[in-house]
Amino acid sequence: MTYLDNAATTAVCQAAAEKAVYMMTEAFGNPSSLHTAGITAERELTAARRAVAGLIGAPAEDLIFTSGGTEANNLAILGGAAANHRVGRHAVTTAMEHASVTAAFDELEKQGWEVTRLLPDADGMITPAAVAAACRADTALVSVMTVNNETGAHFATEAIVAAVREAAPRALFHTDAVQAAGKLPLKAQKWGVDLMSVSGHKLHAPKGVGGLYIRRGVRVIPRAVGGSQERALRAGTEAAPAIAAFGAAVTALPPMQETLAHYTALCDRLIAGLSAFSGARLHRPAVHVPYIVNVSFPGLRSETLLHFLAERDIFVSGGSACSKGKQSPVLQALNLPTAEIDSALRISFCHTTTETDVDRFLAAMREAVDTLTRVAAFRHAKQRR
Repeated sequence: MTYLDNAATTAVCQAAAEKAVYMMTEAFGNPSSLHTAGITAERELTAARRAVAGLIGAPAEDLIFTSGGTEANNLAILGGAAANHRVGRHAVTTAMEHASVTAAFDELEKQGWEVTRLLPDADGMITPAAVAAACRADTALVSVMTVNNETGAHFATEAIVAAVREAAPRALFHTDAVQAAGKLPLKAQKWGVDLMSVSGHKLHAPKGVGGLYIRRGVRVIPRAVGGSQERALRAGTEAAPAIAAFGAAVTALPPMQETLAHYTALCDRLIAGLSAFSGARLHRPAVHVPYIVNVSFPGLRSETLLHFLAERDIFVSGGSACSKGKQSPVLQALNLPTAEIDSALRISFCHTTTETDVDRFLAAMREAVDTLTRVAAFRHAKQRR
């Protein structure tokens, strides 16, 4: 199998799988219990909290665990807005965000908030100046992702935070760092972000666990009540096996500089191979990460290409996994032609991706383009008869 859809999810690593089994079969106590079994489970959660917090440059006590990136984004946006509404009822975000962020701001609009959604510039970027210009005296919340999950655009979070602090000093700033964590250096505390979301299953942990950094002193209204777990911001018995596995997966990640060099080499190989395809359209923002590549093959639909590749055990994506085949709002925001949006593929790497994986994809794409183009030409000729 050649798996190149790591922006959607990753394989659970051995260390995380073993830790989850250990938590389910041996250290299975309730972390809130005061007996030895509970204390053992709580120690595992503490170790995981330190590991994940360290990954994003945050104090461990400022990180709470959630069920994933979607819940973290919802808690940050809806909970942050509810806590900061006295500043005003205006919020700023982008048209490039993950569906869980977009939907949360849709909900705020239903509650009477005014939301400004920034479009990318001609280079596919959201600049600090654009974010600052959108802020007003009544702006209470700003949310701009760090890495776009479809195009790989890398937004300058630190500079955007600084610009927002100048333009709207009372606004809360949130960033969805799901596609950046573990792959790029993150410094949540140093950058001054108020809220930062991460997800376990993008980092070789099981699905069902994520995290939200909440800067000390920042108030967020909980979305789930009924217990004091996670600083009373996320009530309910913690999913200890998934959380401990998240910590184990983070600990098992290879050195970041090593993986970045690996991603760059893979990306260069992929781009060089795609350049041989006449008509292929690369969607490369001015500043981008090397582990997400978006390319279109106008005239061939994404769904058809995905099925062709899947029959050969090669797996990529037509966009965000959360879109379920719908036309990508992100690519629409880039004002791309419909033919390019409908034929877009996203290729995304993890640290276990190999050059052979890239070569297999390129060879299969050559076969796909040749075969499907001939089929389309035959059908067109048949219709003209």
